Amino acid sequence: MDTSASAYRQHTHIFDEGNPLAERNTRWAVVLTASMMVAEILGGWAFNSMALLADGWHMSSHALALGLSVLAYNAARRFAQDKRFSFGTWKIEILGGYTSALCLVGVAGLMLYQSIERLISPTPIHYNEAIIIAFIGLIVNLICAWLLKDDHSHHGHSHDHDHGHPHSHPHHHDLNLRAAYLHVIADAATSVLAIIALFGGKLWGANWLDPIMGIVGAILVSVWAWGLLRDSSRVLLDAEMDAPVVAEIHEVIESSPIPATITDLHVWRVGRAQYACIIALTVPETPNANPDFFRNQLSIHEELVHITLELNQHFSKHSA
Repeated sequence: MDTSASAYRQHTHIFDEGNPLAERNTRWAVVLTASMMVAEILGGWAFNSMALLADGWHMSSHALALGLSVLAYNAARRFAQDKRFSFGTWKIEILGGYTSALCLVGVAGLMLYQSIERLISPTPIHYNEAIIIAFIGLIVNLICAWLLKDDHSHHGHSHDHDHGHPHSHPHHHDLNLRAAYLHVIADAATSVLAIIALFGGKLWGANWLDPIMGIVGAILVSVWAWGLLRDSSRVLLDAEMDAPVVAEIHEVIESSPIPATITDLHVWRVGRAQYACIIALTVPETPNANPDFFRNQLSIHEELVHITLELNQHFSKHSA
């Protein structure tokens, strides 16, 4: 049995080791978000607007989370050739996404607390100045969202195999980039809600709209954070035995010209669209039943970048 991940790596695919375009765009998003954060905090202090001050400090948490995403990309690239990472450094990016999701939970909690506090004890708002800065903040958030949009996040990697059935993999997106994207989308959503609330308060005197919209925003951010925590934790814990590639492995083995039974199977992700697997098969005593034959059968699925096979032939074990 070939247990050397590095040896197999040299002869097949290179595991994902960073996303240079996403890293560059995320770095720009950090600069824009931090600049807007400073503008809102200074504007809130100058116009005596608690709403702007709160939004500025709220944006600071997003700037911190975006910074974590950049650090994750940087670390994945820096340690890409480190031999300690036998399956590459891609999961550093996933860890960054998971940490950003935790930050989102904290942001949602802070938004909820501040909104309830304002609902109980309303504070005067300088509507005109707050609306202008809120609009600028929304524009900055939309620019950041455009920079961080993963065009492949909702498009599956598909291919046809010998049976003519296309297989789609919709979850092969960059979770670290998705975390950064959700942070700026959360900011954009809260900016929209803040603008609605500010106009409501200015035109109709509905001061209660500001904290109510804050509560709605906190709920939205919580939902997004939960989705990101769920997806990133599944990767970190190798809880992906329900991935489409598992069914594909079963299909290949069951339709093989040489009868084979899967007695043990482990599949886990080592890159955005790359998987490793350990397979134990029971096969008949025949010269054609060798590991290379089954590895060749499985090679039609290019996302399988590391395959370890164990063959049992009538209690005689051969491995590769």
